[in-house]
Amino acid sequence: MISLMDKQEIIISHFLEGKSQWEIHRQTGFDRKTIRKYVNQYEEKRKAIIEEKEDVRVLIDDIVEAPKYDTSNRFKYKLTDEIMERINFYLKENEIKRSTGRSKLQKKKIDIYESLIEEGFDIGYTTVCNYVRENLNEEKEAFIRQEYALGDIAEFDWGYVNLEIDGKPKMIQMAVLVTAKGNYRFAHLYHNQKMESFLDAHVKFFNKVGGVYKTLVYDNMKVAVAKFVSRTEKEPTEDLLKLSIYYGFKYRFCNARRGNEKGHVEKSVEYVRRKAFSKKHSFKSLEEANNYLAEVLEKLNNKPNRDYDNKSPKEILDTEKPHLIKLMPSYDIARLEELRVNKYSVINVDENKYSVPDSLVGKFVTVKIYPETVFVYHNNIKVAEHIRNYGVHTWNIQIEHYLKTLKKKPGAIHSSTAMQQMNPKLQTIYNKYYTTHPKDFIDLIELISEKAKCKLK
Repeated sequence: MISLMDKQEIIISHFLEGKSQWEIHRQTGFDRKTIRKYVNQYEEKRKAIIEEKEDVRVLIDDIVEAPKYDTSNRFKYKLTDEIMERINFYLKENEIKRSTGRSKLQKKKIDIYESLIEEGFDIGYTTVCNYVRENLNEEKEAFIRQEYALGDIAEFDWGYVNLEIDGKPKMIQMAVLVTAKGNYRFAHLYHNQKMESFLDAHVKFFNKVGGVYKTLVYDNMKVAVAKFVSRTEKEPTEDLLKLSIYYGFKYRFCNARRGNEKGHVEKSVEYVRRKAFSKKHSFKSLEEANNYLAEVLEKLNNKPNRDYDNKSPKEILDTEKPHLIKLMPSYDIARLEELRVNKYSVINVDENKYSVPDSLVGKFVTVKIYPETVFVYHNNIKVAEHIRNYGVHTWNIQIEHYLKTLKKKPGAIHSSTAMQQMNPKLQTIYNKYYTTHPKDFIDLIELISEKAKCKLK
């Protein structure tokens, strides 16, 4: 392409030095048509300026502007019909996601570009952006850059993602924490937004980054704000206060409906959700989904960022670590409740029932509720442990909790919920050998239970 300096050489050689177009071609190697084009243009514009036929300022700009080619009719060699078909497929996929309640999982232009590259297409990001913009008539959004001190601020927010877990559609909650200085992102999936999930996300984040940020920023979520004292003053929840005291960080709340005051995490919820789950949204379990999310975050946090001198969020985090508050041993994130054991020897946790030893019927027990487990204590002694169930009105029964009652009513074992939830191997043994001798089977269960306790000790 002819540069502005080349254009100047053509004009000076012809009009000042009196060289012919052929001589200029021979000396410079420029195409004769190109030389003729700029010589003629200069003569026309110069004459128009002298005669003041047009706006002089516009004419001057035309004379001195850098050469440029007309690309309006240029054929787009890399934007093939096949690539356009794939881009249209992804745009159609986004439409389907919007119509089926999964608008948060739409692919952005960068995701479409990365998908095309993964499929082996040779295409530029700008070409993809232009094609998508032409088809969607999008406008660009403006942002205001902020500056933050090392180890100073991290932001927290909840988001949701519609996933398929074990073949069933579920709305899963996603806790996201992001550092303000380098946009290092952490996220974890939970069944709900209850306090134990809120606390667990913080503990996991602090352990992951190896320290504690001096200030945590929240919006007006119920797990963080207990009540509004005034329009601008909020009272934190007791659990947030305890977490703050234990780890030694300060907290700050955004003004109502001012998500831009924690813009890093607002954008990060959408960014993480899209990067992780626009490509894959079906998993066998929540644990598998969390493992997949951790792998995606590892890649994102190690990706260089042009806004930070091509440093990755992980590299910036490494520079922040000396400025973080020293990490404490993991905080006990359990939600504590005092519950009464009912006549079926179960307690009720979030509408789901869990068994305890039948000797505790009518008594109060202390329950420590974690995101994945439930522990039950009586007089500071652990009497039961269950995997937490997030179903609706489920019964979670361990048959050894009913040995005292079953010895008195051995015939009740056959159709009991305890029998239905017992280990399949024990059910087979019962059906094969003990259907007419239930009391002997209860003795067997008691023996197995005692042996299990010995092994745990």
